[in-house]
Amino acid sequence: MDTRDRLIESTRELLWERGYVGTSPKAIQQHAGAGQGSMYHHFAGKPELALAAVERTAEAMRAQADSELSGPGKPSARIAAYLQRERQILRGCPIGRLTQDPDVMGSPELRRPVEETFDWLRNRLAEVITEGQAEGEFAGLDPADTAATVVATLQGGYVLARASGSSEGFERAVEGVLNLLVRRP
Repeated sequence: MDTRDRLIESTRELLWERGYVGTSPKAIQQHAGAGQGSMYHHFAGKPELALAAVERTAEAMRAQADSELSGPGKPSARIAAYLQRERQILRGCPIGRLTQDPDVMGSPELRRPVEETFDWLRNRLAEVITEGQAEGEFAGLDPADTAATVVATLQGGYVLARASGSSEGFERAVEGVLNLLVRRP
């Protein structure tokens, strides 16, 4: 991994762990094993580096979700696979956590990839739900509203888990939405 990539990956990790304000250029440099000159050779400053990190995190999240939502099986099984996949639950969602960061949400540039990622996820889930309806699943559900519910439940599950220090809140939220969505009578 070259220095630019190490800086981006270190910033991704630190943003997830500490947020924007808690991620200083010095901490990024130390985490990446790069000097100040290297950082400013590749990036004009912390905002530009943070944007590259947030965009990379968003791309990775979309790629992983799309892989699960586009996989084999019925649409209900693909949604279940997405919701039940292995996650670092107690760390929270790396994109969702950014919504709680006033510096990220206050910056149109940093907010854009966060907002686009959630828009993409809701739209992708709505597509899978619509596909399922064509196959006889999800009868009577509005795809857009249901997709928004799934995303909100997932993000809320992270909050419950972090608040309690246990993955149980997340797991119960996922089971609950699956019971409502997939295992309906």
